[in-house]
Amino acid sequence: QVQLVESGGGLVQPGGSLRLSCAASGSIFRINDMGWYRQPPGNQRELVASISSGGSTNYADSLKGRFTISRDNAKNTVYLQMNSLKPEDTAVYYCNARVVPWSWTSASTYWGQGTQVTVSS
Repeated sequence: QVQLVESGGGLVQPGGSLRLSCAASGSIFRINDMGWYRQPPGNQRELVASISSGGSTNYADSLKGRFTISRDNAKNTVYLQMNSLKPEDTAVYYCNARVVPWSWTSASTYWGQGTQVTVSS
């Protein structure tokens, strides 16, 4: 079994910054892509950013320049640095990961429980 645990959410004023972390644990042979999604109130879940095991990144066009995704493969952890936050960034942020649990198995997608980010004055 694989668990993803997010941390770092909270309340921040417009223009502020937050750093989210997501640590994977459990039966892990290899982690392929990791990513962050968000779900604003009343809207569908959307991609924020993703990062491959080799460090290649992909961002939602509207977030380029303000958000930065990174990962520490030794710690099985992915990060999301969010700067110049706006009220419209308010959402529940979820991490996910494509994990190969054992050397003889294929990859499966796992999700964290989500962390609330609220941008408000």
